[in-house]
Amino acid sequence: MSEGEGQGERKPRVFSGMQPSGEAHLGNYLGALRQWVDMQNEYDCFFCVVDDHAITGEFAGEALPTRTFELAVSFLAVGLDPSRSTIFVQSDVPEHTELSWLFNAVTPVGDLERMTQYKDKTARLSSIPVGLLNYPVLQAADILIYRAELVPVGEDQIQHLELAREIARRWNARFGDVFPEPRALVSGSGRILGLDGSAKMSKSLGNTVSILAEPDEIRERVRTAVTDPQRVRRTDPGRPDFCNVYTLHEHLTDPALLPDIAEQCRTAQRGCVECKGILADAIIERFAPFRERARHYRENPEEVVAILDDGAERARSLARETMAEVRARMGLDWRKGLSR
Repeated sequence: MSEGEGQGERKPRVFSGMQPSGEAHLGNYLGALRQWVDMQNEYDCFFCVVDDHAITGEFAGEALPTRTFELAVSFLAVGLDPSRSTIFVQSDVPEHTELSWLFNAVTPVGDLERMTQYKDKTARLSSIPVGLLNYPVLQAADILIYRAELVPVGEDQIQHLELAREIARRWNARFGDVFPEPRALVSGSGRILGLDGSAKMSKSLGNTVSILAEPDEIRERVRTAVTDPQRVRRTDPGRPDFCNVYTLHEHLTDPALLPDIAEQCRTAQRGCVECKGILADAIIERFAPFRERARHYRENPEEVVAILDDGAERARSLARETMAEVRARMGLDWRKGLSR
């Protein structure tokens, strides 16, 4: 079915992507993946491993295929369903990068230089790759190539989405209405701090745990988690509102247990070690089905390849329709122009 057919009948379209850094971790799950899983019944979802974005930073080419595969396994392990979502790898749809180049025609350099993430990433670089500057233009292309109306984002990505809306607005004003201005679906999780309690969860910082980790590894990682800094001794009363471990309990532990956990913390009836043990058990239970599914897909990699190939084929079909209209509007379909 073409983009225009059944337009009023289809579900609102969602696009989101994640860089391939191997197995997804707890921060990925809390900040994005669990939200993606919940969206599948309500929206027409496109979920992408954005490997073209990954090459804008330091990366090892020989490791990228494995990291891409492992992230795709993580997608499927947490419950992304290829019968309800389009799951694919960004570089398998070259229209993303083609549209990104065309969007350069309407994107001011000053807008890109004002991006907070660009300034943060380049602050310590003596030579800045153009890819870091153009990163949000490719993000805009990722979204708009499918004419997605909605984008699930964390608070740190809202600025990039606003730029995507501005790019759509500028392009439409110059060449005609083609692109919707996508709106944010902001995650209710807020900023997820790592186990160190001081920085965003990140595999590179070592302050998280893989969603596919075995139980012993989960317990060991959670054991290092920072709790209320003012609770020095076992007998000191705790402050759940200031304890990062309790914040993680709110995301991962059975809600019926939370009042008891908070009360026993405040009254020093339960120590931090025991509290972290309860959290570790909750994570182990939550991730158990993920590990089982991941084991299946790792033992049957051809299934993962088939899912990604099928997703890419659907994505390319829609992307080609968009690009045909974009090229025509921009005068790049020159053969048709000769016949007028």
